[in-house]
Amino acid sequence: MTSLADFPITKRWPPARPQVIQLYTLNTPNGIKASVMLEECGLDYEAHRISISDPEDQMTPEFLSLNPNNKIPAMIDPDGPGGQPMGLWETGAILIYLGDKTGRFLPRSGAERYHAIQWLMWQMGGVGPMFGQVGYFHRYKGSEIEDPRPRTRYLNEARRLLGVLDRQLDGRDWITGEYSVADIAVGPWLRTIRVNYDAEKETGMDGFANVQAYLDRFLARPAVQRGIEIGA
Repeated sequence: MTSLADFPITKRWPPARPQVIQLYTLNTPNGIKASVMLEECGLDYEAHRISISDPEDQMTPEFLSLNPNNKIPAMIDPDGPGGQPMGLWETGAILIYLGDKTGRFLPRSGAERYHAIQWLMWQMGGVGPMFGQVGYFHRYKGSEIEDPRPRTRYLNEARRLLGVLDRQLDGRDWITGEYSVADIAVGPWLRTIRVNYDAEKETGMDGFANVQAYLDRFLARPAVQRGIEIGA
């Protein structure tokens, strides 16, 4: 594709400023990851709110043309590799791409780069899926299920993951020492345990002092505060 107009999604959500990154999102933990990264990097972008409960949004041919997995966030960079527009989905890919594009929050090479990616993958493979199940079985429709085993399983796994993070943060302000894509990925999910799922006690998060202080540091960042509001 050679221009933004070639992307079918722009017909349903027309860009007001086609020269900047187009972000299709909602202020879920995954959506916040993308908007916080854009804010932290100082990149200009235009956000389009996508409802996760309305099939008229996520399941439309226009949205599926950009993300066949029908999940937010997704984005289009009109100035992608080689100066050509590029669409991208999956938050891990988006964070790595923006880190490489700007040279920020992801080292260019060496062990530090792979350590940051390692913890980013830890969030995507563990924290996100397990915390999401906590939300479902503790806070939302799954809480109506009488069988306690699913809820117990996910609360225990969330507690285990929080213990991993608490130990990693011992003596560190940020997960790998320097603020990175790993923190931008993990922070929104910790916030959701506290703010949306109301599960700090059930997951044991209220007893992990390093995690609590870390989340407070993360939420105090101005770019994080702006990123949380995007898609609200």
